[in-house]
Amino acid sequence: MALLVIGAVSAAAGYRSGIEQRKQAESVLVAQSLQEQFQLGLQDMEAGRFDLARQRFEYVIQLDPSYPGVTDKLADVLVQINITATPTIVVTPTPSPTPDLRGVEELFTTARDHITNLEWDPAINALLTLRKKDPNYQAVAVDGMLYIAFRNRGADKILKTCNLEEGIFDLSQAEQFGPLDTDANSYITWASLYSTGASFWDLDWAQAVYYFSQVGPALPNLCDGSGLTAGERYRLALVGYGDFLGKNGDWCAAVEQFTAALALGADTAVEEALSNANNQCNPVEAEPQPQQPQETPTATTPIEGTEAVPTGTTPPPEETPTEEPPPSEPSPTPGA
Repeated sequence: MALLVIGAVSAAAGYRSGIEQRKQAESVLVAQSLQEQFQLGLQDMEAGRFDLARQRFEYVIQLDPSYPGVTDKLADVLVQINITATPTIVVTPTPSPTPDLRGVEELFTTARDHITNLEWDPAINALLTLRKKDPNYQAVAVDGMLYIAFRNRGADKILKTCNLEEGIFDLSQAEQFGPLDTDANSYITWASLYSTGASFWDLDWAQAVYYFSQVGPALPNLCDGSGLTAGERYRLALVGYGDFLGKNGDWCAAVEQFTAALALGADTAVEEALSNANNQCNPVEAEPQPQQPQETPTATTPIEGTEAVPTGTTPPPEETPTEEPPPSEPSPTPGA
């Protein structure tokens, strides 16, 4: 009984020790990832890729809000984004748009008809013109119509035209007129995850896999301006991560990535990569050649009066005794 108790205590101690070691390893990996993303964000700032730098700094803040210097750098990036986003003043004169001379009531009716026909662009244009002419005209109804038009146009841009950024913007505009429904909020979430995963493309395959593993199964047809769907991006990210692991000698982990990628679609090149990774992960050892048994001479017990002859040897021929002729009897003496 005492041995069982000791064994249980030892097992529990070993389990806790294993958990602590795993947590420490995870902390090290997270710290390395944060440092890498922060440095890449600085490089993106120097290269003028301010939007990508913003995403990297926001990722660092999400995991570690107290990371040294990240909030200052994010503030600098946001300033640069606002500066570059400021439209350039056009010096050459441009023709002014033709004013909409319709009355507010007609604009209201037109906008309502466009919404009924699911024509979001003209509906929004008519409503914004109406609001500019008379902000108080049926204000509650106009707000509701603007909400519907912005909400559905944003959803269409995300789901149908692969225009994620404008879709998110339209949904945020709709939120100014009322709380978003669950579906609309989920569209923003998936689009944001897609954009964040795309920002790691060719830079950090592990992070790309992490984000597209969430989007791909949920909305496999979601895409951006590249035309790549979330499902395809997930598959390609798995392949890229497998290649990265293989180049760094972690072949068994690469096998897992290639296997997951093939589960999403057949690919001859990935099948070959998986076969190579399997061979590297589980190298086949050459089978030893069987040795021919050697005969070991055995001693035999000699018969009394003879000598033992080793097994496998030919005994010497026995000597045949020669018979001596019997002594001849003396011939009788004559006259005896």
